[in-house]
Amino acid sequence: MIQEKLPQGEMVCWILRLWSAAVISMLLLSTCFIISCVVTYQFMLEKPNRTLSELHTYHSSLTWFSEGTMVSEKSWSCCPKNWKPFGSHCYWVTKHTSTYSKASWNESEKNCFSMGAHLLVIHSKEEQDFITGFLNRDAAYFIGLWDSGHRQWQWVSQTPYNASATFWHKGEPSSDDEKCVIINHLNSGWGWNDIPCSGKQQSVCQMKEIQL
Repeated sequence: MIQEKLPQGEMVCWILRLWSAAVISMLLLSTCFIISCVVTYQFMLEKPNRTLSELHTYHSSLTWFSEGTMVSEKSWSCCPKNWKPFGSHCYWVTKHTSTYSKASWNESEKNCFSMGAHLLVIHSKEEQDFITGFLNRDAAYFIGLWDSGHRQWQWVSQTPYNASATFWHKGEPSSDDEKCVIINHLNSGWGWNDIPCSGKQQSVCQMKEIQL
């Protein structure tokens, strides 16, 4: 059988494309490794006595992924290991285990901040549906919404509070003494509820993706 050969010019272009893809992949892997080292270093500076298991859980590596089909069209992003990507953000959910305990709203925000993140800010119904897809229906989770006084709700990210894009349970918010917000599941589905900030709950942390 006689095999058809590509013209020399096309062959050269094909080889160059393969080499370009390989080089770009190596550069991305190197960049993610460097970012992982920097994030871990900063993480250790904030609390030098963190255990190795904590480091492994939070920032032992970065998971990178891409959008687009052609190499020239791809947009690459990174999230810390065990964080879930959606849109332009990464999400991490606390779990009540022997390592992690429930915390107040302020403690939860501090925990998120120590990882370079903040409590969850919900931008859309699609985002809430994605997040609640991996939450425990029997648990409640603090989000980054709080009452600064006189029912003036604010997000920890300084994102403007849009009353027309909220997901309160029926009858909520219900009390001026309940100034922090959880997301939980009732018979009507997932929604928001105001509770005292001192209550102990699980939480969801959020950070921007690392764009490459």
